[in-house]
Amino acid sequence: MGDARINTHGGRVRVDQLLSRYGYASRREGRAWWKAGRVTVDGQPVRDGSERVEVGRVRIDGEGVEGPDGLLVMLNKPQGVVCTRDDREGPTVYDLLPARWLRRNPPVTTVGRLDRDTTGLLLVTDLGEWVHRWTSPRHHVEKCYEVEVHGMLRPEWVELFASGTLRLEGEEGPCLPARLELVSGTEARLHLREGRYHQVKRMFAEVGVEVVRLHRPGFGPYGLEGLPVGEWRLLALPGKAAGGEAGDQAGS
Repeated sequence: MGDARINTHGGRVRVDQLLSRYGYASRREGRAWWKAGRVTVDGQPVRDGSERVEVGRVRIDGEGVEGPDGLLVMLNKPQGVVCTRDDREGPTVYDLLPARWLRRNPPVTTVGRLDRDTTGLLLVTDLGEWVHRWTSPRHHVEKCYEVEVHGMLRPEWVELFASGTLRLEGEEGPCLPARLELVSGTEARLHLREGRYHQVKRMFAEVGVEVVRLHRPGFGPYGLEGLPVGEWRLLALPGKAAGGEAGDQAGS
């Protein structure tokens, strides 16, 4: 997923390009927006879509342009929704997000995936470089999972998972070392630094137990922190100060 740039001149961009790039309206639809006074610069209505403006001075329906440098979103994924855009497989996580985010150029996409029956923290972004950084095993981004199994957990599995010798069926290389914390006889926390296909379920299957509940409360530096199921929160972009507009917006 590349970063589509819009033509700028002296740090300015055409209004019609801005509306299209950030998913508000197509260049044809945008005409109705500025004619209705929905787009302003320094409080003054825009009268011509070819007018070049500074993005930071633009207000759309009274609000600043959303994610001008890119979007990073945390979603608390419910059970029963899929991480694909193909709704033939059922409800998708994109149904829980503003439709305009899928019209951005580039559109938002999930950072990795969670299975249909897995719940918890899912990151969504339109920044391709961060999708790669957070999903590549060589960057060692930690993901935390809460696991419940059918069967009994055994203390010796803590050492096995940490050893980096556990092999999944059908794969040549062993899993990277993982930290397993036993919470009860059937519940555990698992910390991974890679993301193979159905990895958590397959790791426990290798030791003879079935995962019956899987929830991800943490991904890298982020935690759900009370975010309700099915709702999302805008995050500050990495490298930028937390808080402010990017850190405070939430939706459902």
